[in-house]
Parts: sequence; C-alpha cells; structure tokens
Amino acid sequence: MAGLNSVLLDPAIGVGANLAAWTSAGGGEGLARALDRPQDIIPTLRAADLRGMGGAGFPTWRKWTAAAEMADGEKYVVCNGNEDEPGTFKDRYLLRRTPHQVIEGALIAAVAIRAGTVIFYINPRQAESIEAMRHAVAEWTDSGLLTEVERVVGRNVRLSVAPSSGRYIGGEESAVVRWLNGSFPFPRRKPPFPFEKGVNDRPTLINNTETLANVPHILKNGADWYRNLGIGGASGTKLFSLSGDVLEPGLYELPMGTGLQELIFTHGGGMLGGRAFKAVFTGGPSNTLLTARDLDVPLDFDSVRSRQSRLGTGAMIVISEGTSIVRKVAEYVEFFANGSCGQCPPCKCGTFQMARLLDRIATGRGTEADRRALGHLCLILPGSGRCALIDGAVTVVQSSLQTFPEEYATPGV
Repeated sequence: MAGLNSVLLDPAIGVGANLAAWTSAGGGEGLARALDRPQDIIPTLRAADLRGMGGAGFPTWRKWTAAAEMADGEKYVVCNGNEDEPGTFKDRYLLRRTPHQVIEGALIAAVAIRAGTVIFYINPRQAESIEAMRHAVAEWTDSGLLTEVERVVGRNVRLSVAPSSGRYIGGEESAVVRWLNGSFPFPRRKPPFPFEKGVNDRPTLINNTETLANVPHILKNGADWYRNLGIGGASGTKLFSLSGDVLEPGLYELPMGTGLQELIFTHGGGMLGGRAFKAVFTGGPSNTLLTARDLDVPLDFDSVRSRQSRLGTGAMIVISEGTSIVRKVAEYVEFFANGSCGQCPPCKCGTFQMARLLDRIATGRGTEADRRALGHLCLILPGSGRCALIDGAVTVVQSSLQTFPEEYATPGV
C-alpha cells in the first residue's frame, strides 16, 4: 500500500508492536535529537511546514507554541485516534501496524511543551489498534527509554491508552477533553481552547495520529528533507484512504501535491467496471464534491481549497457514472444525523430533516417542495452548532444540489 517516497508506511518500519525492531530500523533517533536540543523542536516543525492531518491542515507549530508558552505545571499531550468518519481508515493502520512511530512523535511533543502525561485516545471499535498500542506503551514504559525524557521534561512521564466514546462527535477536540474528564463528549464553543484549559483543566495539546507519526522523521532527517518530499509548494507526504468505485482501493502514502487523477487512475487502478469517473467526496463526506473538471488538482491543502473543497483527512470516496449522488449523500447525511449529540437543536433537527428529505428524493418519492425545503435548510443551518457536524452535512448537500441539480430534478436516478 505504500507509494512513492513512503515514510509512514515504509515496510522497514512496519514492525508491529516490537520496540526492538523499531529502534534497530532507526527509530528513536528523532527523539534523541529532540532531547539533545529541545529548543529546536518547534522551529524545525515550522520550517518543515508540517500541518495537522486530522482535517483542518492547521500549522502544527502554532498549536505546539501555544501549549509550550503556557505556564509550567502539569500538561497533557493527546493523540487523537477517534477516526470514525466514513471512508477514513489511515489512523487505525498507523496505530495497529506502526505504533512506535506514533509514540515517539507524542513523546517529542511532550518534550516540546514539557508535558508529563501522554494519552492515546482511540476509537473502541478499533480493538486491534488498542491492543497494539497498549502492548507498545508497555514496552516503552518497561524499557527505561522514558528516563531521559523525564529528565528534560522535569517530571515523571506517563503513557496511557484511553478508549474514546466511539461517537463521531467524540473526535472534536473539546469533546475529547470532556470525555477524558469523565463527562459526555459534548463539543463546546471555544475559547477557551484545549491548550488553555484541557484535560483536568490543564494545558492540553491534541494532535491527530498521522500528524504525530510524521514528527520523529522530521526531527531525524530535518525540515528540508520533509519539505522536499512534497510536490510544488507542498511539503511532506500524505496518507490517502482511497475507496469507492476504483479497482484498487486501499491506503496510499504519496507526496503531498500528487494529482487527483494520478491517485485514482495510476495508484487506484482506474474506475471499477470501466465506468466513467463522476465525482469524488474529498476528505470524507463532509466537503464539496470534486468532479471530472477537477481531476488535475494537486492534492494538497491549499490547492484543494482553491477548488472550494478541502483535503480533510485525505479520504477519497470515488463515485462512477451510474451511481446516484443523491443516494450517496442521503447515506452520509443519515450518518451525521445519527452522530449528532443532540445538544444543539438546529443540528439534531436539521440533520434529521435533511436525511428525511434526501431519502424521499433518492427513492423517487420526492417533490419540488422537498427540493426547495432542502435548499432552504442549507441556507439557515450553517453555524448553528457548537462543532462542525452540521456545517459538514450542509456542505455536502449544498454541493450536490449545485453540482448535480438534474439528479434532484429527476429523483431516483
């Protein structure tokens, strides 16, 4: 499944939960450099242009700087492995197959912000990932490798694995904090941000699994090395979860900036059954649809944004001609409706109503009034929730209405 310039999926580091094999393959060198010059960690990530791989693409160094600048005392690092959105399956692979690079990245984060507790927050449905991480954490704890980390951090360092709530909204960072504090994972409005008031009301740095997995390699090989892995103005590599109507679905690590057409037709083997390409849900089913006119787009955060969509998690759900866009959107909006936590009535009721209308249209029972009602909901619902769930649901509905209006005018196609 590894592609060109593979780093995270390099077969040489795919050593499961064996710490000795990880270190013999060069693991630990990034942490050693971080311990030698902790003041260089954040500047190196800034020079590398590492961004958050959980969806937002926010510069990693900014998050780390904010947490590092908080007053000394107990701080937390949380690896967010909740991964629950349809079409996304990269983090579970990293946690299950290469847990030590994730742990090393999290420990480098702990050194950078002087945190004493590192928590690996993992979806409970990913039982193999939880088992692998618990075994790997035990190896690190028993190895004595944490002693030098503790010396630099200035406090005891504890690693733990915490199953998440398993809910889709449980991956939103304020919901992560509330769950780890023993409450229901209701997202809340910010500020305060987790770096200000997180787990146990202490400064907390939350990063996606893939983001942390990149960190050891950047510290080991340098910022220039990482930047040069990308294409054009993009930096590093990206894990793409490719699924849908392609001949060879799977997880591909490719240079950031690889073209959409190359991902689908070269690495993915082209369209299933020889059908024509119709559209792709980018970054999971909560973004604007890309169509055949976008096949030339480089897959990096800025280029995809220039097409009014988002790279998101790197999930690419490919749809062929002959597949109903309305039916697919109906499935995804039902997922969002089921995932709503219910604390924001416009979100809970709005996603339910959109799912109901989409189901009517997709099954040939819709009317022009249903289509108009759907369009009206897309106008009044954005921004009405405490997290991005309702906005994501609206985005994909509105995009499908604008891009494939004929499917709504002729329901059931």
